[in-house]
Amino acid sequence: EVQLVESGGDSVQPGGSLTLSCVASGFSFSSSPMSWVRQAAGKELEWVSTITPESVPVYAQKFKGRFTISRDNAKNTLYLKLNSLTTEDTARYYCADYRNYAGNWYDVPRGQGTLVTVSP
Repeated sequence: EVQLVESGGDSVQPGGSLTLSCVASGFSFSSSPMSWVRQAAGKELEWVSTITPESVPVYAQKFKGRFTISRDNAKNTLYLKLNSLTTEDTARYYCADYRNYAGNWYDVPRGQGTLVTVSP
């Protein structure tokens, strides 16, 4: 059974930082490109970043320079470092196996997500 367990979300002030984690099991994590997506209240799922099995990252333009994706294949763990947070980063963040993406993130299995709240 595929399991994705996200953690690390918290309430922070604007300008703050957080590191999110996603522990994966039930599939070959080290062979899978992995992604982070997020969903703010009342908004669509939004792709944030994807990382290859060899740790080559790709970011949505709006997150370049602020977010950093990484992975530890030995620990089956995906990370997302969030810097210079703004209120617009408030969202639930999910990890996903990019191999399941066929054009619609809603069709990709995700974990329960982890909530990031940015407020003064």
